Amino acid sequence: RFNKSQQDALLGAVEKGKITLIGATTENPSFEVNSALLSRCQVYTLNSLDSEAIQMLLNNALQNDKFLKERYIHIEEYDALLQFAAGDARKALNLLDLIASTFEPEVENTINNAVVVKVAQQNIARYDKSGEQHYDLVSAFIKSIRGSDPDAALYWMARMLKGGEDPVFIARRMLIAASEDIGNSNPNALLLAGECFRSVQAVGMPEARIILGQTAVYLATSAKSNSTYLAINKALELAEKTANLPVPLHLRNAPTKLMKQQGYGINYLYPHDYP
Repeated sequence: RFNKSQQDALLGAVEKGKITLIGATTENPSFEVNSALLSRCQVYTLNSLDSEAIQMLLNNALQNDKFLKERYIHIEEYDALLQFAAGDARKALNLLDLIASTFEPEVENTINNAVVVKVAQQNIARYDKSGEQHYDLVSAFIKSIRGSDPDAALYWMARMLKGGEDPVFIARRMLIAASEDIGNSNPNALLLAGECFRSVQAVGMPEARIILGQTAVYLATSAKSNSTYLAINKALELAEKTANLPVPLHLRNAPTKLMKQQGYGINYLYPHDYP
């Protein structure tokens, strides 16, 4: 396995055609492969298998694998197997093998949902806090808040929590959403999100889930406005283009007599004197 720094060593050989590089990763290569190396590669995406393909895979294993054939296994229900496999052929076969190892050979054995759940015990959430799934779930969570859908916001947040996401990270994302997507249409949203952030740090899991849930629902059901977000971006864009323009004299500070003589602050009208 090569980290991004080590991948640099392959770049020259790939460019000159001295080697044919074939790699595989379970993560999005945008996050795991050096961008210079990635730009010189052809990327093929292998998607999760659908239910029909997983069933075909399992049945094929039952018919051709010597160990499984000795146990005369009949799959009565596929639902739990498909759920635990989550489109992953390796998970499906490993689970089938694990279940088969609990059966006696040379007698008929039946796999149903109850048997699968008993053996698997717990469906480990498919979540990588540093990979594509992390960013996809965060995106879905924030977009649900922005779209004023509290149920969806709670669901995507629950997916992150089940996957082991840091609750402080979720609270931090809601702080940003409170300002970016709600803004001055409801200034209290930022106050609540800030208190949520501090409370989550103080309380920790599992109780922090209640605070996170309360805040997510509040933000999702709040009035929305991104006017400040758009305005500051426009202001930054303009500031970059006009960085050399001088400050008008009437807006300048005049702490010295010389500055006053040069016209600093001249004709400035104090707004409180002109209500």
